[in-house]
Parts: sequence; structure tokens; C-alpha cells
Amino acid sequence: MKRWIVFGVPLLAFVILVGFLFSGLFSDPRALDSQVKGKPVPDFSLPDLMNPAQTYTPDVFKGKVTLLNVWGVWCVTCAVELPYLTQLVEQEQVNIVGLYFDQDLDPDFGTKTIERVQQEVVEITSQFGNPYQFHIFDVFRDTSLDLGVTGAPEHFLIDSNGVIRMHHIGDINERVWKNKVGPLYHQLQQELAGQPQ
Repeated sequence: MKRWIVFGVPLLAFVILVGFLFSGLFSDPRALDSQVKGKPVPDFSLPDLMNPAQTYTPDVFKGKVTLLNVWGVWCVTCAVELPYLTQLVEQEQVNIVGLYFDQDLDPDFGTKTIERVQQEVVEITSQFGNPYQFHIFDVFRDTSLDLGVTGAPEHFLIDSNGVIRMHHIGDINERVWKNKVGPLYHQLQQELAGQPQ
């Protein structure tokens, strides 16, 4: 009996650990359900990136359906999706707001002036497309953390009551829009249109 405990318990623990790690190897992290889905946008008070005198709160999402795009100029995938997001604005009048944060404003990465950040945003959106109504500047990334953001790009589909209805990790391309994000966006638009004014 003692021999089974000495060899069996560690073997059993090892098998369980290997099974857990093996299942994680083949799981899709984008398939994980968001902790903020179905909840109001977390409270914040943040400046406009291009006009820091302008401050936004969650009230900015009330009364319209919004696709909130978490991004930064340092994110290559963010640049890659800009042309398609711009196309969505031009062809389908999708309301897209940027939640912008910059790694270089973090002490671990160095320092950068707000003017330099603004210049970089203008340069990249001039080159790849500018789908944004405006940019909420998540200066210390607190709001991104409250939303459960793990990287960029990430997207939050917010209904006209300011409730998060979908969280998508990764870029939005034609396939993702057609099969996942677009149908819910249009459904929320129809629900909004049907509400009494």
C-alpha cells in the first residue's frame, strides 16, 4: 500500500498535469468567453487622443451601436485591419471608436510626448485608412485592463444602452465580419431603429 502511494500519487498528478497542458495546446484562446460580455462598459473618464481637453465617459456609447477597437500604432495587425474597417465605415456606416494605448508611454518601454503619439496616429491612419469617429486615449491602460484586454487588436460591440454584447480578439476581416461581428451589429442596429423615439 505504501509503495502505491509513493509511486501512484506522483504518477496520477503527472498524468492530470499532462492532460491539462495538452488540452490547452489545442484550444483557441479567441474562443474564450469574455467576462464583460452582457455588462455595461466599465466606468472611465479619459481624454480624446487628438484633443486632450475633450473628456469621454461611458455615456459616449449611449444612443448608438458602437464597435470599440482597442489598438495602437505599435500593433502590426492593427494596421493591417485599418483598410477593411475603413471600408465598413464607408460602405455600411459602421460606428467605430478607437480605444488607443501606446506602449512607449509606459515606463518599462521609455517615454514619448503626446504630440509624438498624435503624429504617429495621423501617419498610420493617413497611410492605411481612418475608420474612427474619435480616439479615446487610454493613458494608463486602466480601461483596457477593466475590459479584460490581453493585446491588440481587440473589439467590443456595444449596444445603444452601453452594454457590451460581443468581445472579439484579433483583427476584423471580411470573413470575421460576415460570419461573426456583422450579423450582431446589424441586429443591434435594427433593434435600435425599432425603439420608440
